Amino acid sequence: MHVRRVVPNVQSEALDASSEFYGVLGFEEVMNHGWIMTLASTENPAVQISLMTDDKTAPVAPDVSIEVEDVDAVYSAMKERGAEIVHPLTDEEWGVRRFFVRDPNGRVVNVLSHS
Repeated sequence: MHVRRVVPNVQSEALDASSEFYGVLGFEEVMNHGWIMTLASTENPAVQISLMTDDKTAPVAPDVSIEVEDVDAVYSAMKERGAEIVHPLTDEEWGVRRFFVRDPNGRVVNVLSHS
């Protein structure tokens, strides 16, 4: 399996204030859907953090997002091992195919590929 990027998701009720805070650390806004905002390092755009109020189409907000090369293969592998699928494999309107799975520590992981 090839991992393309890992992005921590920080729940926030103050997206603008959080964006300003992380801006001091060298992050700038690269995506904003109103309920989720992704910030990237100005020096290294692969270094990212997402701020979210909630998740628009899923039952919970994930703790971390992991972009993989083949989300369908990862979904099948997780189901085969009996992992708890929190949100089914879904094609989202913003151009990602994703599912949520709970890790052994109880954290919710958003596994995705861009369409």
